[in-house]
Amino acid sequence: MKRFPPVEITLPWKVADGPPVSKRLIFTGPRGGHVWRTSLNEEVWKRALASAGAIPERKSCGSYAESRENGMHALRHFYASVLLDAGEDIKALAEYLGHSDPGLTLRVYAHLMPSSQERTREAVAAVFGTARSAPSST
Repeated sequence: MKRFPPVEITLPWKVADGPPVSKRLIFTGPRGGHVWRTSLNEEVWKRALASAGAIPERKSCGSYAESRENGMHALRHFYASVLLDAGEDIKALAEYLGHSDPGLTLRVYAHLMPSSQERTREAVAAVFGTARSAPSST
């Protein structure tokens, strides 16, 4: 952070013609502005994947192979799964991901949500002060 301090930049917020909002960016492009997704994907992300052997090196025409399963979007899914596993609620996650509707987030990421059965048992056990492994048959 000392060597590369955050840079304040003002951009339209959420949509191309949205209200201008100023934010401090930790990661910036080569000229000090915001990072373009396409540039980051081709010039940094895919280069790292190729170096790690996850995708082939650049083709002779200068572009990398498509890598949807290893693409930048995979990081988004990883981020969502980590937050869901940590117990973050779906409404907050929707906001973090920029979704206008938490229902969309739920439809896309529901399969990543941990089972609620164990959390339910723990919550009820905490109220009564003891944990029971299974309900009695009486």
